[in-house]
Amino acid sequence: MRHLAKGKKFNRLRGDRISFMRNLANDVIRAGSVETTEVRAKAIRPVVEKLVTLAKRQTLASRRLIVQRVHNAKIAQKLYEELGPRYAERKGGYLRIAKLQKSRKRDGTKMARIEFV
Repeated sequence: MRHLAKGKKFNRLRGDRISFMRNLANDVIRAGSVETTEVRAKAIRPVVEKLVTLAKRQTLASRRLIVQRVHNAKIAQKLYEELGPRYAERKGGYLRIAKLQKSRKRDGTKMARIEFV
């Protein structure tokens, strides 16, 4: 039974899964939009939205937490200096998931685009 077990495992071990999610979140922040599978897009959305909410605070503590979570100084700087002020007035819902008509050729998985609003 999966009581209180949140999130998908993506057929990876714990460390690999954490690294995978961190890298996917960094890609979304860096590029602004990423084309990936629907399941991955739905899993990464809360991670990135929590990072943007942290960046909105504009405190030293929030900046340090962002650096600690993304493991990349350039991504942390972009979050803190660009995305935080951009969404300062918005209460939430910083990302949009648009389902695409195409599916991945090798396994037929449904694709989606995750992007900032």
